[in-house]
Amino acid sequence: MRFHNITKDDMLNGDGLRVVLWVSGCSHCCLGCHNPMTWDPNTGLFFDEKAKNEIMEELKKDYISGITFSGGDPLHSQNLLEVTALAKEIKKKYPKKTIWLYTGAVWEEMENLEIIKYLDVLVDGEFIKNRADKTLHWKGSANQRVIDVQKTLTAGKIVLHER
Repeated sequence: MRFHNITKDDMLNGDGLRVVLWVSGCSHCCLGCHNPMTWDPNTGLFFDEKAKNEIMEELKKDYISGITFSGGDPLHSQNLLEVTALAKEIKKKYPKKTIWLYTGAVWEEMENLEIIKYLDVLVDGEFIKNRADKTLHWKGSANQRVIDVQKTLTAGKIVLHER
């Protein structure tokens, strides 16, 4: 897996202050995407132990609410296994930290993936430029959903995350 950046003390990509891992690789290539430089899975840096340790050190901090996986697309074929393993490790080591994930895929395409059991919130759906709305919270276009994953799994139907 490759990545472009690790953002610290981020307030825009989920509840509270977060660490964000911006992975490389996206097959959705949405018109108007604000991160087209992350589409190519061969760009950026290799995700190694140093990068992983940097994330874990951030998550130790009491004021950090959790991690957000973004990009690119964390569910891209070159990312899925490593992002799943990292989410699993984080959930085990820091069970009170929340895990958010942004993807162009929709819930119905991914509800059976292993990673789902480690996520707290999923922002799903491709960015659609003509449905963009800057007033939306945690998403860029009106078609996207901010899903409370654990409540959705319990209810057996999509439950949206509330602010």
